[in-house]
Amino acid sequence: MQSNNLLITVAFNDLIFTQAEIKIIEPLFQKINVTKGTILLHADDLVEFQYYILDGCLRTYHTDTHGKEHTIQFGINDWWVSDYTAFVNSGKAILTIEALQDSTLYKISYEDMNYLYSEIPKIDRYFRIKLERSFAAFQKRIVVNLSQSAKERYLTFISTHPEIVKNLKNYHIASYLGITTESLSRIKKELHNF
Repeated sequence: MQSNNLLITVAFNDLIFTQAEIKIIEPLFQKINVTKGTILLHADDLVEFQYYILDGCLRTYHTDTHGKEHTIQFGINDWWVSDYTAFVNSGKAILTIEALQDSTLYKISYEDMNYLYSEIPKIDRYFRIKLERSFAAFQKRIVVNLSQSAKERYLTFISTHPEIVKNLKNYHIASYLGITTESLSRIKKELHNF
């Protein structure tokens, strides 16, 4: 039976649940609405939740000892975001999570997620596949950052994630690419004149 609950329909779009399973899932997720600029997680906070993005755009970043921000990930509709190193180890965050636009999210704790895995094994499999794909994407990003020029990284980013680019400021993109905003401006100008 397919659920009418929006979270279940979109977050687990490939899965079909029984009414009994829906009754297990629904109370474990809390819907929250955040406004642009909201910080969901600060570095050094205990990481209690992962977030499913129903609508909006989030940014996960690390601030180094010199105060420079390094964007690790952008998250848009139908993505899951957290500081996973701290989330799975019940530790303190090394990342900050910021809403780049007004967003509707669902949050779930690590304990509740593990409960879902044990009670509904198809969710465990679903997340294993998602995590494998995410890990592969992170590896690809590392290879791109190590082997491509700044211009090539920018072109790869805009071709891979055109739906994200429109929500971002230049300094967010530059931070993600590991370049200065001035370098990004030069690259954009060069491509525009090409």
